[in-house]
Amino acid sequence: MELRDQLFQQAIAEYAEGVSRVVHSYVRSKAEHDDLLQEIWLGLWRALPTFRGDASLKTFVYRIAHNRCVTELTRRKPYHGNDNDLLELEDHQPGPAEQLVAERKSEQLVRAVQKLPLGLRQTLTLRLEGMSYVEISEVLGITESNIAVRLNRAKERLNICLSGGKK
Repeated sequence: MELRDQLFQQAIAEYAEGVSRVVHSYVRSKAEHDDLLQEIWLGLWRALPTFRGDASLKTFVYRIAHNRCVTELTRRKPYHGNDNDLLELEDHQPGPAEQLVAERKSEQLVRAVQKLPLGLRQTLTLRLEGMSYVEISEVLGITESNIAVRLNRAKERLNICLSGGKK
């Protein structure tokens, strides 16, 4: 198997779930999610010959995902639907009552994250994927201190949004 195939298979095996979660923070429908995910994997396949190993495969994959998501946002028309169009997030909690409560909290969090300005949303989403400040810095092309500032601002705004606008 050629190196490109090996790297592609490794990227899918190790980062598919994380990339999928990143895509969830950018789009609202299952169809948009699937289309964007497919574009990301195609973009990765095309970009792999340029991968020199200067950065980790993880940051290379997330950089491509980030760029595709931003491109999609700039091409997309403003969203004028309602929040009921959001993807339903799977929750493996036992019992229907607990599951309903958890789903509502997840949907509320997704809506709150989607309302964040793009820079804050990108930084927070990558951090939630377990990326270090150095890795996020490589993906977004900003300094590590800027990462810290963005994360603090994102947390503050999420707290305000999730508490009903009260500080």
